[in-house]
Amino acid sequence: MTKLQFQADADLKHAIVTGILRRQPTIDFQSANAAGLEAKPDREALTIAAQDGILVTHDRKTMPTEFGVFITTQTSAGILILSQKLPIGDATLKSRNLGAIAQIIPQCRITTAGSVTILDAQCILKHSSLK
Repeated sequence: MTKLQFQADADLKHAIVTGILRRQPTIDFQSANAAGLEAKPDREALTIAAQDGILVTHDRKTMPTEFGVFITTQTSAGILILSQKLPIGDATLKSRNLGAIAQIIPQCRITTAGSVTILDAQCILKHSSLK
């Protein structure tokens, strides 16, 4: 099984990335700054993330549509959308078991296009028994 890698979008709170890496240093989670995503359009962020794994974003407004268009011509492991209202502590606390997300996918699917599923992270936390 291939190890999942996570790429932070430019709009993702940097404290989430640093908190996750502090709690789980073995998780491969690259900051937007490290990937050069600052001021890049959604399509470019998706292209960069698709090379290595899943894009993690707060962008519920434009990213689902952009992702839907993107996967008509490109391949991607997916995107994870975190609510801006999600407390940073919740996002970092749950990170230690990101692999368990797969067990929760059926209840938290926003949409599916081919083999790619867009998930709602708040739903994942709601249905997760991870503490």
